[in-house]
Parts: sequence; structure tokens; C-alpha cells
Amino acid sequence: MMFERRGHIDRVLLYVVIAVSLLGIFFIFSATWGKGAFESTMNQMFFRQILWVLVGFLLLFIFTNLDYRKILNYAYIAYILNLAALVFLLVFGGERYGARRWISLGPVSIQPSEFVKLTVILALAAFLGERREKMGTLKNFFAAFAIILPAMGLIFLQPDLGTALVILPIFFSIIFICGENIKYIVISLLIGVMSMPVLWGLLKDYQKTRLLVFINPNLDPLGAGYTIIQSKIAIGSGGFFGKGWLNGTQNYLKFLPERHTDFIFSVIGEEWGFVGAVTVLALFSIIIWRGVRIISSTKDTYGKAIATGIVTLVAFQVFVNISMTIGFMPVVGLPLPAISYGGSNTVTTLIGVGLLLGISRKTEI
Repeated sequence: MMFERRGHIDRVLLYVVIAVSLLGIFFIFSATWGKGAFESTMNQMFFRQILWVLVGFLLLFIFTNLDYRKILNYAYIAYILNLAALVFLLVFGGERYGARRWISLGPVSIQPSEFVKLTVILALAAFLGERREKMGTLKNFFAAFAIILPAMGLIFLQPDLGTALVILPIFFSIIFICGENIKYIVISLLIGVMSMPVLWGLLKDYQKTRLLVFINPNLDPLGAGYTIIQSKIAIGSGGFFGKGWLNGTQNYLKFLPERHTDFIFSVIGEEWGFVGAVTVLALFSIIIWRGVRIISSTKDTYGKAIATGIVTLVAFQVFVNISMTIGFMPVVGLPLPAISYGGSNTVTTLIGVGLLLGISRKTEI
């Protein structure tokens, strides 16, 4: 049977994800609010986010009740179709904000690079689960790495450096949990570090500028450094309790760009202060904690690989997104899962949680 009818889901994980998604809608309302803007901005973003959350939870409950091992029968097909969508974007896609990342289907825009985060997890889980006896060999390591290369290359060409890089920690965490030789992982990381001068030459000019202003935002305070400067002002001005809902000046006066997507944590920090920021971090920490418990309790290699990939995806995006808003990392354009505005990000995150919950149904935690 494709649908599972036994076992109990992790209710703590489910309730916390519901809370995070509702807070995301709440924060997006604030980030897009303004006098006279209700009909235009709110209808375009706030109500769309509500729709995406509803669609996401519908898919979450579907995937929770599916047998994840049966899903893996279609992992390679889903991954190949996802890669085909990325190729289609590069050949036929129109540019938006200087990149080719979205496929427009009438009023709806889909970002295939968001979904590839999930399909690459499923493809790796299927591949490594089938080759358990070959884990620890160099040949198996290279074969697994060859799976992720097309996705990383196609996403990098869009260009979308942040999403391309997020695939690497997913890859390393999955092969590690599946029993790959740690020596190969360490050597790969060292080679990556030593290759940085070469990789620097492959970056676009604006990507190089982002890295430089990370070191010193005042190099271009009205250009590439503007967003990070305004973000730090917003978060710092929030103090301990914040300025209050809809009272953020950097947000309301539109000093802060991308405040409803990549920099929504800056809105949270300004309006709800240290207390609000820590609350959001605590909720994500619970999600990651429950995910780690599912990983440690799962004996099945396939389930362990899927759960590890999803937990790594959520944890890495939370870490990078919040770090870049407070100036600890360069701006790379990764959304805050289930909170930042965006249908593809929201739906992908909730499908991932659905898979986690489905794995928890087979596990005593």
C-alpha cells in the first residue's frame, strides 16, 4: 500500500511547524503593510502566502501518510524532471531581478531550484540505500557526488549561488550518516577551500561585491552594502522587546529591501526585539531537535538518509539566513524556511516536514 495507516506522528514537530507557518503569515502582513497599500500589496503577498501555506499543509498531510520507501521508487524520475525544469529555465526562461529562476504559470510562479533541494535528497537516499554494502569506497563517493553536480551547476548558472551551495551540506551530511569514509569528506572540504581562488574567478561581479561588502559594508554603503547596513540598524533598534507590531521604522519607511523575503528576520528583530528573535530561534531549534531524534531513532537507511537531508536543509537555511541579516555571513539569498514569502520555499519546506513525519510514524520516539 502506498498510504501508511499505522504508527503515530511526532505531534510536537507538527504543532511547532504549524506555529512557525502561522507566524510567517503574521510577519509577512507586517513586512508588506502600509497606508493605502492594502488592495495592491496585501492582495499580492499576504493572501498568496496564506494560500501557499494551505497548499503546503495539504501536501504535508499527504506525504505524512505515504510510505516513504515507496516514494523513493520515483526519486530518480522526480530528480530528472527537476533537472529538466532547470534546463528549460536557462534556455527559455525570462529574467527577473537579473536571474532566471522562475517558471510562470499564469498568476503563479514556480522556482524549480527550491524543489531540487528535496529531489536531490530523495535521489541520494535512493542511491545510497541501494548501495549500503559499497559505502566507504572512493568509487561510491564519486558516484554519489556525480548525482548532485548537475543540479549545482544548473542552479549556479541561473545564477543562484546560495541555493547551489546549500546542496553541499545536504550531500555531506547524508553520505556521513550513511557510513561514508570520513577521510573522503575531509579531503573534499580541504580541496574546496584550496579551490577558492579559482572559484572566485567564476563568480559574477555582483556576487564578488557581496562578498567584499560582507567584510566591510561601508565599501558600497548605497549599493551592495546598503541592505546589510539597514538590516543591522533594524535589528539593533528593536532592543529587547521591539518597537511593536507594525511600528518598525526601517520596515514601514521601506529603508529595508527584500524585507518580506530574505530579510524578514530583520522585521522580526525590529518589531519584536530580542524576545521575538529568540522565540523564532527556539521554534526552529525544536524542529531541528525533533528531526535529530527521528534520525537517531530510525534504523532504516533510506529513512535515516531522507531525515538527515531534510534536517540539514532546514538547519543550514536558518543559520545562513539569520547570519546574513546580522552581518555574520555574506548575503546569498536563502529564505527563512516557512516564514519568508514565497510559494516554492513554503511548499518545499512543508513537504519536507511531511516526509519527516512519515518517517516518525515508523519510529518509536
